[in-house]
Amino acid sequence: MDEADRQLLRRCRVRLVSELQVAPLWDALLSRELFTPDMIEDIQLAGSGSRRDQARQLVIDLETRGRQALPLFISCLEDTGQDTLASLLRTSRQAVKRDPEAVRSLDLVPEELRVMMLDPVKPASGNLTPVVLGPRELPPAKLRPEVLRPVDVGSGEFRDAHAQELSRGNTDLAYVLRADPCGHCLIINNVSFSRASGLSARLGSNVDCEKMQRRFRSLHFTVEVTCNLTAKKMVQALVELAQRDHRALDCCAVVILSHGCQASHLQFPGAVYGTDGCSVSVERIVNIFNGTSCPSLGGKPKLFFIQACGGAAPPVSTGPPQAVRVPGTVPAAGWQCFSCPEETQACPL
Repeated sequence: MDEADRQLLRRCRVRLVSELQVAPLWDALLSRELFTPDMIEDIQLAGSGSRRDQARQLVIDLETRGRQALPLFISCLEDTGQDTLASLLRTSRQAVKRDPEAVRSLDLVPEELRVMMLDPVKPASGNLTPVVLGPRELPPAKLRPEVLRPVDVGSGEFRDAHAQELSRGNTDLAYVLRADPCGHCLIINNVSFSRASGLSARLGSNVDCEKMQRRFRSLHFTVEVTCNLTAKKMVQALVELAQRDHRALDCCAVVILSHGCQASHLQFPGAVYGTDGCSVSVERIVNIFNGTSCPSLGGKPKLFFIQACGGAAPPVSTGPPQAVRVPGTVPAAGWQCFSCPEETQACPL
């Protein structure tokens, strides 16, 4: 799927998840070979299996189904009588083709869900309290390169370095991390791999692991380190972390140090190897912590740091790792940071 269609689909996601009727679509999607039967089954099992969860997964998976995926999907909507959504996507797509910048200004929210955005610097009339949903494009003066952790000032309290400024109306622009501990940090450090995997030992990874431990402990995270996990055990460790009760915490972080490879993806490219030579896609890792699977982290930042090469074949040297490149992010010293999809309220780095 080309970038314009992908961006259009993402901007329509809330409307589609709200209104899309998935049950009539399965046969149409199969007949047009947009999805295989196994893919359809995976979508039907997404989350709790509700219509909304299925619709959300369908829209996400659609991004991986080729350049003609969106027009074919529109045809499926028309065939199943969902003409309103079909018309929305078709006319929006035509508008974007005429003007590629049009996708930024498309009004894709249904009238009954539309909320007036109020100017935070202007007082509201009457007794109404201003509600700021968040500007689409922030003025440069309001952009902040980092969100500072509250600092222990020695009195047993934590004070945010920017608390006064945030209280003046910018609270919607940053996550305020006040809990102590701030959250859990899981570090998976794969150093030694099985002979059958064909993967070399990652000499020097323990140094990175120790540095990450010190850094996250200084940020008031509870840090856990696991070493040399197979792909299955990596998934089990991540699922166990996601299933914990995070309600009293403000954040969650995952650090994975391993070999990596390319993999098909929806939003997050690449995969990381377990010590058995089997891979786990970054997409799957991130989705373990989505709003459905991990509700106690809803609305809180979830941070993922991946140190792994992104080559097509298993690496055979122990040279410096190459970061998996993600559009819109800046690689630094072999590391790559990821944020969850929009619905999970993850904090991009």
